[in-house]
Amino acid sequence: MSSALFSPIKLAGLTLANRIIVSPMCQYSADDGCANDWHLMHLGMLAHSGASLVVVEATHVERRGRITHGCLGLYSDANEAALARVIAQARRFGAVRFGIQIAHSGRKGSAQKPWDGVTSLKAGDDPWETVAPSAIPFGDGWQTPREATEADLNRVRDAFVNAVRRALRIGFDSIELHMAHGYLLHGFMSPLSNKRTDHYGGSFENRLRFPLSVVRAVRAAVPRDVPLGARMTGSDWREGGITPDEAVATAKALKAEGLDFLCVSSGGVAADIRNPTERGYNVPIAARVKREAGIAVRTVGQIVKPEQAEQVLANGDADMVALARGFLDDPHWGWHAAQALGAEVVRPQQYLRAGPKLWPPAAAKA
Repeated sequence: MSSALFSPIKLAGLTLANRIIVSPMCQYSADDGCANDWHLMHLGMLAHSGASLVVVEATHVERRGRITHGCLGLYSDANEAALARVIAQARRFGAVRFGIQIAHSGRKGSAQKPWDGVTSLKAGDDPWETVAPSAIPFGDGWQTPREATEADLNRVRDAFVNAVRRALRIGFDSIELHMAHGYLLHGFMSPLSNKRTDHYGGSFENRLRFPLSVVRAVRAAVPRDVPLGARMTGSDWREGGITPDEAVATAKALKAEGLDFLCVSSGGVAADIRNPTERGYNVPIAARVKREAGIAVRTVGQIVKPEQAEQVLANGDADMVALARGFLDDPHWGWHAAQALGAEVVRPQQYLRAGPKLWPPAAAKA
């Protein structure tokens, strides 16, 4: 029996060998936005994971749009050169395609690295001013952002386009805009963080106005054969926030702007909101988006076992699955999923001796 998880999928001009995606995972280890040898090791490891696409972590469009001092950026020639080196080396020996997530932190910027504390930078830590749709802090202990002006929005929109152009020059196979998890674009979309009274706030159409303008500008810069998509929010998990109904309407609007795929995630719009913890908690929302918006959909969130991922796809609830911590825990998750489901993935020649055909213990793990 053939496996849905290990069947190919075509997005725009890109054909992926299977439906397993490595989700973008912030490493908080860059040097003024520049990738370094940590990223080479991290992405090189994931290049042999058995996934078909590795999405590079949230990469920020301007220096003040980073989350932390350690976040990746594509706002300078130095950023571009550093990331180009890492991707070229990871591609040299890997058997995977690389995508990138393009982002702006909004009110969640100027933050400490997670292992230093989950709050804003202190006065002696070189903080910077953040901007957001409204002057509302992300949570207790967070700085109050400045309400974005029209000039801010024009600058940020141009910065998204410039960062995407850098990503295309590097040769990324896929571009993903970050429109979730409480960062700037999601901040405009959610009524919990957007309290504006101008044409960027209030109604659903107004809250989408700026994010859609970014999508439109980026779409004009990305060739049609390069898949362009977005990570979007399926629910804010709080009364008065984005609901699955609104997520479907958002997906329809994004499809109308020419996006090729959507990754349905959720939560993150305020510091005290907690997502559900059951496995696959975003899957029902992703299924609605796929069914009602008619666009290729990736789902993410507590997807752990190969059989679970297979069932999501076999049921038609999503077109792809994305894992993050699953790949940190098991960098060869894709290999083991293939063994469990009776499929094949490309392995480096140097590692073939550890495959089920040449090493009986590997076959016993299936």
